[in-house]
Amino acid sequence: MATDRHRTRTASGKTRFDDIYDQPDPRGYFRTLAPYEYEIPQHAQAVFRRTRALRSQVPGAEGEVTVLDLCCSYGINAALLNHDLTLADLYAHYTSDGTAELSRSELVERDKEFYASRRRADATPVIGLDTAENATRYALDVGLLDEAYAENLERHPPSPPLRRAVARTGLITVTGGIGYISHRTFDALLDCARLPVWVSAFVLRTVPYRRIAATLAAHGLATVTDSARTYPQRLFTSPEERRDAVRQVILAGEDPTGFEADGRYHTRLHESRPRSD
Repeated sequence: MATDRHRTRTASGKTRFDDIYDQPDPRGYFRTLAPYEYEIPQHAQAVFRRTRALRSQVPGAEGEVTVLDLCCSYGINAALLNHDLTLADLYAHYTSDGTAELSRSELVERDKEFYASRRRADATPVIGLDTAENATRYALDVGLLDEAYAENLERHPPSPPLRRAVARTGLITVTGGIGYISHRTFDALLDCARLPVWVSAFVLRTVPYRRIAATLAAHGLATVTDSARTYPQRLFTSPEERRDAVRQVILAGEDPTGFEADGRYHTRLHESRPRSD
């Protein structure tokens, strides 16, 4: 069960779970978020698979698509993209009695087999970018990520190895990071791009995306927002968080009725492609 020691509050009122994002393995992450029904990676699974398939058909850049997942944490998006698994499967796996008493090394060995036995035939390379070094190390160790970079592009330019990795990237994905990363990260990454890059981003309705979309446009990408639906992210942690989210959504010109007003954060899907595609 989540406890207050896992939670802090930003100036805007949104709860942050800072001490679950960079643990040696994801057990605490899943135990903490389970009561709040964190679900956005599950919604992203089908979208990212579909977008990857479409990107693989781009004339002149056909074939296997390398994915760069931003704010990748423990490799959850990579797990769902490349394996026959659901987010519910991951919750059950990491909160089960069978994993609770394992050491990290024991869990890593178990997870190598867990993921390898569920690997999809259409799996493609996934590169992870996150400031959380422990989390990305876990994802590498169990085989979810092919490469991982614990770098903060909000403050520092990308390292030469990361620049080379981005040069091989055809799709950039993100489900939980916008608001923690800004246009600066996208600008730095797209400066390194050498292939046609698509971007698929799930963004909270409380967080503006205009500046990022403008940066993507400056790099030749046109952004389309799915206005037909929203994608739930998680339950609010408190009445205060709910009130703040409702206020932020109204300020953004959206209607919270039936969405944030009913007790959950909601996201919009923004997809960007080169203007010629």
